[in-house]
Amino acid sequence: MCDNARFQLRPHGWRSVEPPGLPFDALLVIRDGDLVREQTLYGVPTVPTRIDALARDEFVLYGFGRGDRNGQVFGRRGRCRRRFPLGSGLQHMVADGRASFWTGYNDEGVYGDPIGAGALVRWDSGGNRRHGFHPPEPHHIVVEIDALNVTDSVVRATYGPGSPLAELRAGEPIRFRELPVADAWGLAVRDDRLLLLGGSERGTAHTHLRQVHHCRLTDGGAVITGRGELTWPNGDPVRRYTRPVGRGPHLYVRNRPSMRQWYVLSVL
Repeated sequence: MCDNARFQLRPHGWRSVEPPGLPFDALLVIRDGDLVREQTLYGVPTVPTRIDALARDEFVLYGFGRGDRNGQVFGRRGRCRRRFPLGSGLQHMVADGRASFWTGYNDEGVYGDPIGAGALVRWDSGGNRRHGFHPPEPHHIVVEIDALNVTDSVVRATYGPGSPLAELRAGEPIRFRELPVADAWGLAVRDDRLLLLGGSERGTAHTHLRQVHHCRLTDGGAVITGRGELTWPNGDPVRRYTRPVGRGPHLYVRNRPSMRQWYVLSVL
């Protein structure tokens, strides 16, 4: 948040918030359970679009501005510790509990920018690129990362073409499962239960962003156990939303026209 923010009207009726000028000092509001605190970030040089918390009360921010250094790490006092390029076509940015964060890219980032050529990239807390995603055959072609879920111990992603579910665990080979749903926008996992938000079932052509598929994981794939349509808590149908953030059994979803309200969809 910043003083005198400008609300820019975008296509389809949603608005974006932009600061009156760059750089600017931003007020970051953090809620952890019932605890709410504020943190000032000094000298933000971009229009922020994504932010996440790192270890040691630090933060990583991604945005648009002048130049290619669109990533920034802030220390615990809110001062910039490093600016660095995060590439273009970034669709996901999620931190884990091991002082790392992950970025997932669309086809523009994968094929148009060397930073995103690994499609799913791991970074350390200093903004250093550690490794990209290079799956073996027959899953080796990666056009874009569709859905991403990050926890302290495992990273899961679906990607095109084919929409397999890839599971990455430290020190272990990548595990793949074939899914009955393609092009999902979000995924959440609890034990052997998988929730997929958006996408289309195999053999159908139309993608439903509000479709919810409940699945059970098997050794090499998953089977659908239930279906539904996502609605907001007041019962209104979900027509559009920003790309969800997946953490373990939870999907965090924001109604695109709203700037303040997030909702949680969980696997029970």
